[in-house]
Amino acid sequence: MKATTIKVEGELLKELESCKPPSQSLSAYVRSVLQQEILRRKMTTAADQYAAFLREHAEERAWLEDWDTADLARPPKRRRR
Repeated sequence: MKATTIKVEGELLKELESCKPPSQSLSAYVRSVLQQEILRRKMTTAADQYAAFLREHAEERAWLEDWDTADLARPPKRRRR
């Protein structure tokens, strides 16, 4: 596994030290911040792709609109056979 060392100093170091939980090392905190940013970017991309999918598929968009108006507090009506 490739490892990278990044030098952090000055104001940025002070900010990071003041933001991290006392129980967490600075390295672990920076790693978690980077992982969260990567996840945020992936989720933004996925949301954009889903929005494009809905624009291209009117039937899916209509189904979702029906779902949005459904009364989920009331039990469904039983169908008569």
